[in-house]
Amino acid sequence: MAKKKVDDKNSLNGNNTKNESDLSSNDDDPNFSDPEGFVDNIPEEELLGDILKQKPKETDGVESVIVVDGVPQVGPDRIEKLKSVINKIFVKFGTIVNEYYPVSESGHTKGYIFLEYSSPVNAAEAVKLTNNFKLDKQHTFQVNLFTDFNKYESIPEDWEPPEPLPYEGQGDLHHYLLEPDAYDQFAVVLGQGQSVQIWQNTQPDPSLVEERHAWTHAYIRWSPLGTYLATFHKQGIALWVGQKFTQYKRYAHANAQFIDFSPCEKYLITYSPQGDPNHPSQKGIIIWDIRTGQEKRSFNPEGPSSWPIFRWSHDDKYFGRVGNDVLSIYETPSFGLLEKKSIKISGIRDFNWSPTDNVVAYWVAEDKDVPASVTLLEIPNRNEIRKKNLFNVADCKIHWQKSGDYLCVKVDRYSKVRKEKNETKYSGMYCNFEIFHMREKQIPVDSVESKEPIQAFAWEPVGSKFAVIHGESPNINVSFYEVRVGQAPILLKKFEKRACNHLFWSPGGQFIVLAGLGSNGGGSLEFVDTHEFLVMNTTDHFQMSDVEWDPTGRYVTTAVSYWKTKVDTGYWIWSFQGKILKRVNLEKFAQLLWRPRLPTLLSDEKQKEIKKNLKKYYPQFESKDRMRQSKASKELIEKRAALMKEFNEYRSKRIKEYNENKQRRLELRNNIDTDELDADPQNVEEEIVEFFIKEEITVLD
Repeated sequence: MAKKKVDDKNSLNGNNTKNESDLSSNDDDPNFSDPEGFVDNIPEEELLGDILKQKPKETDGVESVIVVDGVPQVGPDRIEKLKSVINKIFVKFGTIVNEYYPVSESGHTKGYIFLEYSSPVNAAEAVKLTNNFKLDKQHTFQVNLFTDFNKYESIPEDWEPPEPLPYEGQGDLHHYLLEPDAYDQFAVVLGQGQSVQIWQNTQPDPSLVEERHAWTHAYIRWSPLGTYLATFHKQGIALWVGQKFTQYKRYAHANAQFIDFSPCEKYLITYSPQGDPNHPSQKGIIIWDIRTGQEKRSFNPEGPSSWPIFRWSHDDKYFGRVGNDVLSIYETPSFGLLEKKSIKISGIRDFNWSPTDNVVAYWVAEDKDVPASVTLLEIPNRNEIRKKNLFNVADCKIHWQKSGDYLCVKVDRYSKVRKEKNETKYSGMYCNFEIFHMREKQIPVDSVESKEPIQAFAWEPVGSKFAVIHGESPNINVSFYEVRVGQAPILLKKFEKRACNHLFWSPGGQFIVLAGLGSNGGGSLEFVDTHEFLVMNTTDHFQMSDVEWDPTGRYVTTAVSYWKTKVDTGYWIWSFQGKILKRVNLEKFAQLLWRPRLPTLLSDEKQKEIKKNLKKYYPQFESKDRMRQSKASKELIEKRAALMKEFNEYRSKRIKEYNENKQRRLELRNNIDTDELDADPQNVEEEIVEFFIKEEITVLD
């Protein structure tokens, strides 16, 4: 059998060999040439389209490369410093994996460089935000993608006008001001940003406008005019606008914990105390252009300081900060030092801008035989318009009145001072209030003295009164003063033995809340009308941590924050007269902020006219209130009627079912009807139980 298989195999190989020889003999020289006159009219793209797409290009691999022109031309000894400056500007957009600085034969840079990012997205963002970036007066960056060269080389000779893109606006950024009944909005934060709710303070119950989970990682902030809502994230800050709260811009500043808007909402300052571990060269304080999202300038904090570190002028033209014996004023939009230098002021401690004028008030501490002083300085001409010397000064606090008509400097003074090692200790403390009359000739200054410790001070937002909490527990008093033209401040009223430590004026003036916050305050609340100094209501909100007026001065909210205590968290809404309107208890309630309003467009004369003729508007508002209440009552009655109808239908259904099952119950109970008590009197046992209720003894004459 084995031999036969071998023979078969050999014969098979022989046949194959024969076939191959026949084939080779028939087709010795195959001809693959096209016939004479053949025309190939099929393009390569149609035949090899898929393969041609994979054909390598000269620009492959350079989508992440950018070209920066306008770079300073420096010698070999300054190239490292130039690289450090360039990296600080461009590293914030992503990781730079490669850089190339072309140099001449002498070793000088040629004025342009190449940077490669790890991602094309980072390169595109760098081009978008750094093109036309002004490094200094002589150098402005021109930034392009490397792939743009190929695009510009293939520009057609015949120009065609581009098609106009449809306009995509942000919508009405102040739509909430068009609410017919002037209902205000407020934001509520639960937990560490677990939920953010936007409410409209409709009557009789607020209505929910928007709610999002994990909208922020910490807390929220409204911009000064209420246009933007700021949320905090690990990567930076996000702003939201419009009726649907769509995202407006993002500002990349890792671990930013503090922000501050300029008064006109043109600029945003972000501060990251921890910094970004991935980009250690990034500075802690960054100033952004809100509209473009572009970084304008960055700083590092100098030593310990309180937030906000920078303070803005009322018109966004200037901002400044206090340094070591210097006051640095910067101007916008260049963001350079005013006149290219700081103002040297030996011993300067603090400063503040006037809310209505470009005037700076700053105070200087004592230095040996040189007394302390408060100085008013005009910006930008740096004219000193008033200076007041002060003696035996331990500390000062600067308080501007909202209209800029008055300035109060709270001066803490001492009778004796002694130095122990590196500490200065004061004794015999008392306080003075130095009142500057800003609108009067030569700016006269009046003084109000208090021998008692000062707990709080606050100007009336609209008007010329101010309130002071003074004294020590349990003898804490509240005094109200009024400043008049050409006169010293007059004491209007003094409330004695009040349990409060904070003052909260209504945005419209006249009304004030005396509140006791914290563990020592006890949550006390006192609503006062300062027109006649009438106490409208005295109440409390236990463990209260925050008090907020709405922008119109019609409502007040008191809150117990989760950040302060873990129990009984929530907020209460009051009328300006101290009447409780709503109690809302929320687990892990953290923050409540009213949305600010734009300043009124009415003149002072028009506002006075409306207040004078307010009585003629009363019937209109009262009818609206009655309709609103009747509507609420009607809705409540309809809701109750619907519930009653639903209950009656359910009850009828069950009674019918009960009656239908009577025969079955009789079968189960040996034909004994137990539906009624007297249905089977033979099986009923009567038991009489007597109770001794009361014994009375009556004596009869």
